[in-house]
Amino acid sequence: MKNTRALPAQATSYVTAPAAEPLAEDDPLLSFTPVPHVAPRKNSITADRQRKFIAHLAATGIVRQAARHIGASLEALYKLRLRPGAEEFHAAWEAAVDRGVSRLEDCALARAIAGEERMVVSSGKVLGTEVRHNEALVMFFLRQRRAERYGGSAALSSVVPGHPLYERIREEVKAEIRAEERARRPEALASLNAKIDKMMERKAAAKRLLEGSEGNDC
Repeated sequence: MKNTRALPAQATSYVTAPAAEPLAEDDPLLSFTPVPHVAPRKNSITADRQRKFIAHLAATGIVRQAARHIGASLEALYKLRLRPGAEEFHAAWEAAVDRGVSRLEDCALARAIAGEERMVVSSGKVLGTEVRHNEALVMFFLRQRRAERYGGSAALSSVVPGHPLYERIREEVKAEIRAEERARRPEALASLNAKIDKMMERKAAAKRLLEGSEGNDC
């Protein structure tokens, strides 16, 4: 469709994000051994849900989105991957993140090179389409792929506290740390209770030994 707008100021535009590509059922990434459930409950993250989580994570690279896709909380997922027998699930998780980021990178690179076709809308009517190129995205890839020529400390020095990218990454890291801490809390409490029980047992044993020695003296 040809662009028929009279003036640039008359139009607005939007872009729809690419749909996540589903993994094939025989994809090696899904061949991991799921975390076992001895007595699964209604809300347990079963083997099927674990594979759906990994598949969506590989397609998007976003943990929170993949968790929402299977209807599970971040806390439950982080707790699951800390359980005994979760080694392969944990490894699949990391591999899925890497694959998801690679897909996003390929998509962004394609946009940087070919540009994006955007609808031109004015007064609620579609007037046409136009191809726009994102110069900032092009420079990002040049700095990353050709750092010796286009990189430099100036590019990184601008990402400081208060910068949108810095703040977004900091919030994501803080959310993951909080989720991991909440997941570990029951284990830490159980370990503390076990230590207290042992201390009480030793104290009781010492008391019985003391009472026994006093009786022998009489």
